[in-house]
Amino acid sequence: MRGSSAVCKAARSSAWLICTTSGGRSSSKSHLPGASPGCQLNQRARHTGWALHCTGTLVVVSNSYAQPILRTADLSEGLCTVERLLGIADLEGLEVDFDVRISSTRSLSAVLAVLPDAQWWAEGDSSGSSERRDDPSAFLPIRLRGWGEAPETVKPFLEAVGESPATVRWDFNAWPEAPEVGLGVGGTRGAFVTLCVHACDLDLEESAVGCTVFVHVKQVEAERAPWLAAQVGLRVIGDLVMAPY
Repeated sequence: MRGSSAVCKAARSSAWLICTTSGGRSSSKSHLPGASPGCQLNQRARHTGWALHCTGTLVVVSNSYAQPILRTADLSEGLCTVERLLGIADLEGLEVDFDVRISSTRSLSAVLAVLPDAQWWAEGDSSGSSERRDDPSAFLPIRLRGWGEAPETVKPFLEAVGESPATVRWDFNAWPEAPEVGLGVGGTRGAFVTLCVHACDLDLEESAVGCTVFVHVKQVEAERAPWLAAQVGLRVIGDLVMAPY
């Protein structure tokens, strides 16, 4: 980054940061695998598993935890459930993140048409990546992620992925208070809903027909997950697990 000092590798590729120059002025927001020791967290960094103090010190911050509440072969039912969950949330700052494993040039072209600035990296032993400005079609299969997109991008993304395993994660401000389980308004770190298609896990490792809806919460507020499921007439149907990012 222009004007920044040496790069401090941050172990997570999902840290959104505002980077300051050596003179203390902030540069534009970036989404990079690392950041300079002069970095400060912006609003997006609250969701990652790592944080950087201004000194460049790397400290651990908890990821959200997610629990499935619906598995269905009907994508429209999954999207309807997501819409109902968003209907009870504080949607200030609503945006969407995408994650997909791509094995074919057809899916790759379609997804890149929707997310032309997405990050990607080769899976397996290959070293290709968007950071190196490689041609992704030469490194299939790849993992591709898009960050901070408008909600209107969801439909074209789901059409573009075809049969590729993928997740759509809605990122918003907060869950409402849940007085029945003794919880106040939820913080931003656990404020997500994820729709997983053609896989039944957030890491996209277990192939499945249909889709799964996950609600995210803070680990210390695990009781909120079944409460959220109940608000839309459902129940949790699997374990609470740490989200990958």
